[in-house]
Formats: sequence, structure tokens, C-alpha cells
Amino acid sequence: MAGGLYAPIRPQPSPQSTSFTSKLLLLLTLLPLSLAAFAFLLQWRGGAVNDPITRWSPDQSHLFPGMDVTSPLPTLSHSSSSDCSLLARGSGGGGSSSGVFPYYRDWKFDFSADLKPKICITTTTSAGLEQILPWMFYHKVIGVATFFLFVEGKAASPEVSKVLESIPGVKVIYRTKELEEQQANSRIWNETWLSSFFYKPCNYELFVKQSLNMEMAIVMARNFGMDWIVHLDTDELLHPAGAREYSLRQLLLDVPGDVDMVVFPNYESSVERDDIKDPFTEISMFKKNYDHLPKDTYFGLYKESTRGNPNYFLTYGNGKSVARIQDHLRPNGAHRWHNYMKTPKEIKLEEAAVLHYTYAKFSDLTSRRDRCGCKPTKEDVKRCFMLEFDRAAFIIASTATEEEMLSWYREHVVWTDKTVNLKLMRKGILTRIYAPMVIVQGLRESGVFSSVIASAPATLSKDKFLASVESSNSSRGAAMESVARKSGKSKESHATARKALEAVDNAIHEAAVPPLSPPGFDGESQF
Repeated sequence: MAGGLYAPIRPQPSPQSTSFTSKLLLLLTLLPLSLAAFAFLLQWRGGAVNDPITRWSPDQSHLFPGMDVTSPLPTLSHSSSSDCSLLARGSGGGGSSSGVFPYYRDWKFDFSADLKPKICITTTTSAGLEQILPWMFYHKVIGVATFFLFVEGKAASPEVSKVLESIPGVKVIYRTKELEEQQANSRIWNETWLSSFFYKPCNYELFVKQSLNMEMAIVMARNFGMDWIVHLDTDELLHPAGAREYSLRQLLLDVPGDVDMVVFPNYESSVERDDIKDPFTEISMFKKNYDHLPKDTYFGLYKESTRGNPNYFLTYGNGKSVARIQDHLRPNGAHRWHNYMKTPKEIKLEEAAVLHYTYAKFSDLTSRRDRCGCKPTKEDVKRCFMLEFDRAAFIIASTATEEEMLSWYREHVVWTDKTVNLKLMRKGILTRIYAPMVIVQGLRESGVFSSVIASAPATLSKDKFLASVESSNSSRGAAMESVARKSGKSKESHATARKALEAVDNAIHEAAVPPLSPPGFDGESQF
């Protein structure tokens, strides 16, 4: 009976069951140890597995500025930003980097002949070195090989142009009388798809000039063996989000071969202070493009997003496109490309963007005013500016006192309400992007810009000096003379050609794509 009370309730396992359990426990113990050992072998630097980063930086002396142990750059931390992981240093020992950031082998960012695809940027600019150098070297970092700079004004001055001409991969084109004459005989000049932009000054004049320069840049890009071309202003940075590495080269490498053009929707800078001096390193908040937002979000928060301005964006909202270099390529205005012989296949990127730093500095109000000679009236500014905010800003800058201008700028441009900012951030209208800020700051701290300036020749050659002086002193007059040809002074000389082309071109060539505002809430904009 006692034996029955103390007998085990569960039957004793058989010897076979005990043996199976022991083997199972042994297997569960050895499996994670084996996996850990395998992982260790994969990470072992001395093994046969190559670290992809060594293709770009074979030793620590070639690290991109800000990636080395001693640089102050790694102390910058914005853990909430999705793009920071692209730039973060590796956590392993020995100061090794495990990021996927395509930095290059020396501060000159000279490209090897086999780097594909080859990308070029063309621009028309009158900016100074303080804007052009950060813009240019940022794009060199993300994979741009060549720059065609059509310079005038400050950019064409001897002290600026001698630096630009000393940089590898840069071709400087001055706005001389010879250039004007060459463009006056170009195909675009005598076609009708750009005709609605003739006869008008300021922004319209610039738009025509950009298109003519883009036509020349296509020819130069082919001669230089380029694969892709993009037209950008020097207040715009390409943001290659969505690529496996922070690289425009990688982004375009993944584009299917039958695609002719790739559209980058633009994001607009949203400044949080009225005293910004260096937009590329002081601005991290941007307003997303309509194309990257759910329609319900865009229209549901439209009024809060515009803050009393005429449109969702202050300026344009239709992005910029990158075109594959091929036969019959032509510009279609400053924002798009086209082809004389076919309708190009175009795709729009879902993550990548053009970051547009528009009206980022308070001085941008007066600089735009000083470039245009229009009267500050609602009717006359329509001749000068295509977009409503530009018109309003010009009138304010031309009629208000400095104090009134600053008040207007704070009300219409500066995002001072942190509650609204946080709400729009949470809803996805606003976003933080730190990569360009970190890259440009790293370049500056490493001495890239000062080294470029210091290593430039003391003077230009005689021919280049004369060309730059002529361009600097008379680019305004040359530009207006160029436009004058289209405003009646030499209309007769081209009348026959225009009549012959008009019937054909209007039928087969769509009109140039101007800078367009994003979709409005009610289809109309009131200011």
C-alpha cells in the first residue's frame, strides 16, 4: 500500500527516450554555436569575403571626410533620420567603416575611366564660389563626373572662373558674343515649341537661355562620352534616396535600359530661421512633393501647409528630369527633356528627390529684385515671373522697407510655429533630411573648398581672362540683346523659317514644360 502511495505518478522514460532527448539537447546547443562561428568567419577581414567598402577606400588615408576616427563629424547625430544610417560609421573596432557611402579616393574626386554610368550636370549660373563649390562637390560625392557651367555675372568674374576652371571634370562656358551668335543659329532658336517664352524679360529670359544652353550641353555630353544628363540650378541638390547606397550613379545604374528619362520630384526647403547664411548646412526640414504623398494627406492639410501663400510650394513643384544621352535628344524647357523622333519613356522615382533651397536666405528677396527691371505692379510682374509667389515677393522687395520685408519674410517663408511643424511632420508633409548637410559640412571641415581655391592658378590665360571680363561686364547686355532678337529687332530675318516650321512643329512637338506649381486645393490660387 505504501509502495502504491509513493509510486511515481508518471511512468519512467525508457532508455531509448532518454537517449533521444539527450541528442536533441546537444543539437540545440551546438547549432547556435555553429552559427556564431560561421558569422565570425564571414566578418573576418583576413578571409576570402571582401568588404564592399574597400572598393572605394582601400585604406584609412582615403576615407571620405567625416568618416575617420578623428573627425568631429561623427559626433553629429540625428537618430530619427532615416538617411543617417547611410552615413554612420561602423561600430567595429580599428576605425573601420561599414557604411554604403560612395566616397572617392582623393579630395579632387577624380573618376576612373571605367566608372559607369557617367553622369553630367549642366547649369546656367551667376552665383559665387560660396554657393557653387558646395553644390558641385556634393554632386561629385554622389557620383557626378562632369559639369558644364554656363557662367555669367559673378560666376564669370576672373576670381571665380579661374577656380572653376582648375577643377577636374568642369567645363566653363562664358556668355560671349560668339556664344550668342552660335545659339542664334541653333535649331531651338528657329522652332516654335519654346515660342511662348520669347518676348518677355527676367524669368522668361532665363528660361530661354537655359534651354539654349541645355541644347549645347547635349552635344558636349556626347563628346565627353556621358551616359546621363541633368539640368540643375545651383540652389538644388539631388537626393538619391532609395538606392542601395547614397549614390546617384547607383540609382541610375538600376534604371531599366528601355527608360529614356527619370523624373525626380522636388522637395522644397522649409527654413526655421530668418538668418540662414549657408542653406546647404543649416537646413534639414523639407516639404514633400505631391507625388510622394497620399492624396488625402495632401489635400486634407493643404491650407495648413500653404500658410496663406498662393500655392503648396513657394515656387515650382514639377521636379527635374535626368535624360539618357541618345540620338535626337533635346531639352523641353529647364525641367524636362524630349526627343525629336519619339515619345520618350519616362519614369518617376518614388523616393529620390530634388531638394530645392528656394528663398532660403532673407537676402534672396532683394537679389531677385535686383536681377529684374520690371515695375512692381501686379500687371507688370506677370511679364517677368511665371509663378505667383515670385511676383508677390518682387513687389514686396521693391516697395517695402527693410523691416517690412523681414516681417513679410517671417510670415510667408519662415516656419516658426513648432506645433504646426510637428503636426505636419507626423502627417508626412514635412520631413527631415540630413545627408546633404552632413556631406557638405564634412567637405568644408576637411578643407576641400579652401584647398581648391588655394590651388587655383593665380591668373587666367589671356583669352579666358578677356572672355570672363566681357561676360562679367556685359552678360546682362548680351542676354537682353539675345532676347531682343526674339522681341522684334530681327524678326524679319527669321520670319520665313518660322513660318515654314510652324505648321509642322506645333503638330509634332509639345510646348516646353515651364516651372509649374503643385496641384491647388480648388484648382485656383488667390494671393
